[in-house]
Amino acid sequence: MSRDAIWWRVAWRSLWRNRLRTLITASGLAFGFLAAVIMVGLTDGMVTELVNNGTRLIIGQAQVHADDFLPERSMHRTIGGYDGTDVEALIARMESNPNVAAVAPRVYGGGLLSSGDETQAGLLMGIDPRREPEVTTLLLNVSAGRPPVAGANEILVGAAMADQLGLELGAEVVVVAPAVDGSMGNDLFTLVGTFETGTPALDANYAILALPDLQLLMALDEERIHEVAVAFVQASETALSSASLAETLSDGPPVRVSPWTELRPELAEMIALMDGANFLIVVIIFAMAIFGVANTMLLGTFERRHEFALVRALGTTPLGVWRTVVYEGIILGLMSLLGGALITWPILVWWHNFPPDLTSLISGFSMSGSQWRPILRVEYSLMAPLVSAIALFLTSILAALYPAWKATRIPPADALADR
Repeated sequence: MSRDAIWWRVAWRSLWRNRLRTLITASGLAFGFLAAVIMVGLTDGMVTELVNNGTRLIIGQAQVHADDFLPERSMHRTIGGYDGTDVEALIARMESNPNVAAVAPRVYGGGLLSSGDETQAGLLMGIDPRREPEVTTLLLNVSAGRPPVAGANEILVGAAMADQLGLELGAEVVVVAPAVDGSMGNDLFTLVGTFETGTPALDANYAILALPDLQLLMALDEERIHEVAVAFVQASETALSSASLAETLSDGPPVRVSPWTELRPELAEMIALMDGANFLIVVIIFAMAIFGVANTMLLGTFERRHEFALVRALGTTPLGVWRTVVYEGIILGLMSLLGGALITWPILVWWHNFPPDLTSLISGFSMSGSQWRPILRVEYSLMAPLVSAIALFLTSILAALYPAWKATRIPPADALADR
């Protein structure tokens, strides 16, 4: 047996001299691992919902515009300029990119909506009712009625806007909007539905029309659209997918592919802050654990003063004593990690599939243009268990360094003489 193997064997036996203390210490580290993974998972769950609600609701994970469309969002700045582009060919080219899951063309305008004596300014959004649900959840929030149908002069408005205008399903709404040819477009539309997203800026200001109907109202040719919203196969790879899509579209009309991190920088900054908080959570949990483990190992070192003195008197170097105590910390860390993984995995799966729903106790809130509901879902991620495992292992080693150093400082003669 090699000398190194002997020290490992001595460390293993030393740990089990006081089984209860070892098990309590290992359990503390294991539950620290559980707490870190769950806390980070809860934060990741909040982040996932904020990103989904902030992007999937209306903006998409990325948007394709003419180079000069943003930030003014002029109605004249359509893809391909005043000549427009072959929309179906553009969509087919985008869908050929393996990173793209779905796309939805759009047109925007601003105008006045009137019913009876009530008039309100609103943002007009022309969509493809067939493609839009594949990219965003906007039409899934229809609270009454249905989405508009192309060519039928139908309109869908936010529930708050409908209340302000005193509208009911089937009511006629006069829409007046500036057109790109300098005229003032106006037409009569039938209210076929209302939507309620929970975001006041949308529910009180947006009106949804079928894409061809808004193009006709604004005197836009069918080749002229303002943007194409995009959903990617891997939402977590938005930046890379956007760059890949930009490369795919480089041989067409000049366009800009903007990922949601550019369209919602305040949300991106909030997500970065929450990711930083995840790291801080792990550091705090295991920083507290270091003191408990170090205290336990110091106690064990003190109880073995005679043993260390004896092996030193027989010729063992201080390094050999130091390695024994550090090896104990490594073994304790491995045991704790195994136990932590065994208790964390089933709890993580259960919590992800059956998250506590606190909507009956507290309401959600809006943050950085997105919404969060009090449904405490834990999200799976490779990073959280990996970082927590590394932190646990480092904790067990760092906690053993000071006791190991103290063990090497025990004077053999004094210890053997009980001085």
